[in-house]
Amino acid sequence: MIRYLKGEYLYYESGAIVILTESGIGFRVNISDTSSLLTAREGDEVSVYTYMQVKEDGMALYGFADTESLALFEQLITVKGVGPKAGLAIMSLGTPNQIKGVISGGDASSIAMAQGIGKKTAERVILELKDKVSALPIEGVDLTEGFAPAAAAGSGERGEAVIALTTLGYSKKEAETAVASVTDDDLTAEEYVRKSLKFLL
Repeated sequence: MIRYLKGEYLYYESGAIVILTESGIGFRVNISDTSSLLTAREGDEVSVYTYMQVKEDGMALYGFADTESLALFEQLITVKGVGPKAGLAIMSLGTPNQIKGVISGGDASSIAMAQGIGKKTAERVILELKDKVSALPIEGVDLTEGFAPAAAAGSGERGEAVIALTTLGYSKKEAETAVASVTDDDLTAEEYVRKSLKFLL
């Protein structure tokens, strides 16, 4: 089982990054929309902690910048109805501490904001993990606040727009804030980028 990768960040493609290891093998690793790995530039050396999914029709890697994120992801996918893709969608809602915070606080509606997560599944996540995540370190999280708007906007077309802005040289925080400032919904990533640039310039 592949649990850790270190190598050159080659490029980003549709929710995943490709990492070239010293052995000359390029690994495609699925990552969340809020992963700090997205701040890397092509050619940078990156280290990724991974979960490897093995199915009859193929294998997939899910990567995280630290062991805390990986541990939370692995807790999420123990819940019935939450597979690796759904687990990654929940991880895309915010930082690990934010996610653990809303789980500990019993905030199922915030969990249901994740793409592909319904109300019943969100409630099951709360029921099964509420006591378990409290054992993990939670640093300075206000459980009553839920997710920050910029973090909640980190999926779909908005997430693609954030990534596009970071490739233009803006920091991830600047990109997220600019995209979150766009009040229109159902836009394409290109349209979000264009409107966000008006906010940044």
